[in-house]
Amino acid sequence: MEKKSVMKKITGSREALLAVVLIVLFVIITAINPSFLTPKSLMDMLKNNAVTMVMSLGMLCVMLVGGIDISIMSTLALSGMSIGMLLKYEHISSTFLAFVIAIAIGIVCGAVVGLIISRADVPPIIATMGFMYIYRALGYQVSHGGEWASAAALGNFKNFATTKFLGLNAVIWVIIVCYVFFFWFMKWTRTGRMIYAVGSNPSAAEVSGINVKNIKLLVYTIMGLLAGLGGALQVSVYASAMPDMQYGGEMDVIAACVIGGVSMNGGRGTVIGALLGSLILATIAKALPLIPFFNQLWLNTIKGVIILVVVVMNVILQRIADKNALKGREM
Repeated sequence: MEKKSVMKKITGSREALLAVVLIVLFVIITAINPSFLTPKSLMDMLKNNAVTMVMSLGMLCVMLVGGIDISIMSTLALSGMSIGMLLKYEHISSTFLAFVIAIAIGIVCGAVVGLIISRADVPPIIATMGFMYIYRALGYQVSHGGEWASAAALGNFKNFATTKFLGLNAVIWVIIVCYVFFFWFMKWTRTGRMIYAVGSNPSAAEVSGINVKNIKLLVYTIMGLLAGLGGALQVSVYASAMPDMQYGGEMDVIAACVIGGVSMNGGRGTVIGALLGSLILATIAKALPLIPFFNQLWLNTIKGVIILVVVVMNVILQRIADKNALKGREM
């Protein structure tokens, strides 16, 4: 009976399955290439995937209300390019101010998207597709048609990604703070619970007094905020600002959430799941180049196969959990 109870706990938790998958990946990759499991390698992995990890939290909020946002990397490029050019032409020099400007641009971009979706009832995929092109074009306009800011032009801003605090890189501290805050926000605040309610049943949420339109506006604004933060992180980590940066990267953010068990239909998903999904993607991206018998051309294929396998396992797990729940209700 005890063994059955343990199995029920495992099959009833997507996060437990994802943790097992992540551990298995670590063991296999370390057995093939021991250099993978070193403190420096792991810290580099987190730093290089900070943008995806941070922005997955915003996509979690958007997907919880049944939405999607494919304009996020264009917002990232616009915000990152803006501060890159401001730094290059010495209009600003403060690292803090650069982050504030990038985040502010992201908030405005996200709020505009949210207004179109929540007030005009435009389908999210259509609205965000339009803004994906608009914001990317604005990024090119800001760059004067393709100009970019190199490391030399960024001054002290690029040093943020190499700064350490209490032994950890500053970028990793940004990831930690974001996840701790969102774990508290989604689990313990009234607004967080309202986001889940809107995604689970918008009509019931409306009847219960929740302003569904405002919640939808909020989640897209949050997504924009994190895209703006991602733009600043991108520029600092890679010490350059280009208008085409992270082109197509929105798929990784969406994939991290889907792998983490976030439902495309809304109402289901957790911060821990988004974290584990992001870590699995980061592990794949870091590990595959270290495996000598895989050609570089196969990396995306292998990455796609692993994503599909994990998603299928998540579906099977959910079906088992649903069956267990039904059995528990039987008289």
